[in-house]
Amino acid sequence: MQIIKTKAELAALSSSWQKEGQTIGFVPTMGALHAGHLSLINALDGKASRRIVSIFVNPIQFNNTSDFQHYPRGLEDDATLLHNTGKVDVLYAPDESQMYTPGFATRISVSGLDSMLCGEDRPGHFDGVATVVTKLFLQTRANIAAFGEKDYQQLCLIKRMVQDLDLSVNILPVPTLREADGLALSSRNRRLTPEQRQQAALLPQALKACLAAIQNGTSVESSLVTCREALKKAGFHVHYLELRHAENLAPAPIAGKDTRLFVAASLGDIRLIDNMPFA
Repeated sequence: MQIIKTKAELAALSSSWQKEGQTIGFVPTMGALHAGHLSLINALDGKASRRIVSIFVNPIQFNNTSDFQHYPRGLEDDATLLHNTGKVDVLYAPDESQMYTPGFATRISVSGLDSMLCGEDRPGHFDGVATVVTKLFLQTRANIAAFGEKDYQQLCLIKRMVQDLDLSVNILPVPTLREADGLALSSRNRRLTPEQRQQAALLPQALKACLAAIQNGTSVESSLVTCREALKKAGFHVHYLELRHAENLAPAPIAGKDTRLFVAASLGDIRLIDNMPFA
């Protein structure tokens, strides 16, 4: 596995792969890697002849300076983890100067999808995501890129952006990987205290209970109210808990096979997100 830190070196390698007819698979990350990231790499089995994983903590997608400063980092450990998979050809680890040159003034905005759910209380977040992902697609020359369904809104936004901008990359959705107690794997989980980690397991449990109530005939509105109260009682600050259509994230007053339950809730200053399909 090569570790590349400049976009020029990466472009030269990717160009040579393209000339050889290789298919480039890509997994963009912000580091602090875990088994969920490895599942994205594994999802490219049989779909890509070369694999690139990027690690870049993207400053323009953070609307909270403290969150950016405290985001877990550990490039050496991450590199070892990727090397040990035996599947990654390149770890691309640019610094900020490679991504944002002096005077950088361009943002990509995906209207509508950027202002709901996580976008509502994280203004500018998804513009930052769309911008950096586009740059990474161009720098890696990826043919296929894997994104986890845990960040489902992000997945929808990237798919929309790729379609609208005619980008020549296929987006591969990958199911959420969970701990034994149901908690969705996330780099932010590392910041949880032992007590908060126990509390965090109540988040997926509450979602499952809410979906079961709806399936058993309780109204969506009543089920959501009960779930919010359960989360608040468990010590969460609930940013949102909503049933939405899976395709376009429009509000769903009635549950169906194309709907998903979405939540963002915080324990202290640690914000957790999750989502589950209705059926």
